[in-house]
Amino acid sequence: MVDSGYLHATRASYDTVAVDYARRLRDELTTKPWDRAMLAVFAELVRGPVVDIGCGPGRVAAHLADLGLTVSGIDLSPQMVAVARRSYPELRFTEGSMLALELPDNCLGGVVAWYSLVHTPPEQLPLAFAEFHRVLAPGGHLLLAFKVGDERVHLDQAYGLPVSLDVYRFPPNLVAELVRRVGLVEVARLVREADESEKTPQAFLMARKP
Repeated sequence: MVDSGYLHATRASYDTVAVDYARRLRDELTTKPWDRAMLAVFAELVRGPVVDIGCGPGRVAAHLADLGLTVSGIDLSPQMVAVARRSYPELRFTEGSMLALELPDNCLGGVVAWYSLVHTPPEQLPLAFAEFHRVLAPGGHLLLAFKVGDERVHLDQAYGLPVSLDVYRFPPNLVAELVRRVGLVEVARLVREADESEKTPQAFLMARKP
């Protein structure tokens, strides 16, 4: 597995907040119709198995399974994986890094990275996107969700607990260009305004491997 200081800090921070994170966000999708709409379109387009990369406590993977997909999850945090396994025992969750996926080439019909890029420094995005391209089969789809902006915010606390996390906001045009450079074709994007629980607009980008 690729490792670095930010991966270690991210893993440790999410190990700390895993239980509270899962409890607070378990039903978040019920209040976000645009988010559900993007996941529904993705589910309709995908053919073949899907991996939710950076799956956290498994709520998005479970939602996709409810939409009829064969889905599993990968997360950097062992405690997040443990929570996901307890919450959704019918699904498969494993530990891993999006920068070095332990998956064969061309094996997936879909990849979801639902806000899991938010702690990835911009210079590491090409490596993550290259991995997504590698594991997607031809015709496979990628769905990204991320915070819109062009800055880094550091968090020393989350959910009332101590953490050390850098949170990155990305311009949608930059993300689209980086996805294009690894050989994926943009299919659609949506930028919506922030709701009452958010500080920035939110972006969703879908791309396909030719």
